[in-house]
Amino acid sequence: MNLDAQLLAERHAWLLWVFWLMWLPVLTFTVRYAPWARLLEPEGRRLNLWLGVIVSLLFFWRLAAGVKPGLDLHLTGVMLFFLLFGARLAFLGLNLLLLGLFLSGGMAWQSLAPNAIVTAGLGVLLAVLIRKAVERWLPRHFFIFIFLQCFFGAAAVVMGVGLAATLLYAAADAYSLAYLLEFYLPYYLLLGFSEAWISGAILTVLAVYRPHWVDAYDPRVYLDGK
Repeated sequence: MNLDAQLLAERHAWLLWVFWLMWLPVLTFTVRYAPWARLLEPEGRRLNLWLGVIVSLLFFWRLAAGVKPGLDLHLTGVMLFFLLFGARLAFLGLNLLLLGLFLSGGMAWQSLAPNAIVTAGLGVLLAVLIRKAVERWLPRHFFIFIFLQCFFGAAAVVMGVGLAATLLYAAADAYSLAYLLEFYLPYYLLLGFSEAWISGAILTVLAVYRPHWVDAYDPRVYLDGK
């Protein structure tokens, strides 16, 4: 999803100011308090993985499909990023991804703040809430982690971001709500299944063969004694 700043500001220019005023303080706070030490291990493997995820997701974001301006659809990888690195590093990585999208000509600079808030900010927030809910109400078991956090969580985040984009475009009078509900939001429900399978499969393989790469997964908690 690449929110189009021109569409959002066409009738309500103040919307862009709101997004920029929200984004810059959050970005500054996250840069300052992000756990950078996790990426700076002697071998540099975590840093390489972090950068590799950014580059890989940039490829998928550039493959966005859409029939009208601003109504692009693509895999997000938000839940994957969050479970691998935690909330703050995931948010910063997604912001770097957006910067790469802008530098490669896939996005206008005015669109950075709306996309950073909705896709990165809201997406990571939903991922955090899903993880907390699963850990609070359900036992910590490997299959619960895989199916509810990795598979279902990835789909739920995409659908939540899609719903937010739908409501935002409708509130900005960019498209009618009826049009968005018929020709935009339903495709996010389909996209959620693709996101679930791809992110879930990757996280399952990593949890089995490279568990130390998955920040949210600890074999001692999810496997020992089960």
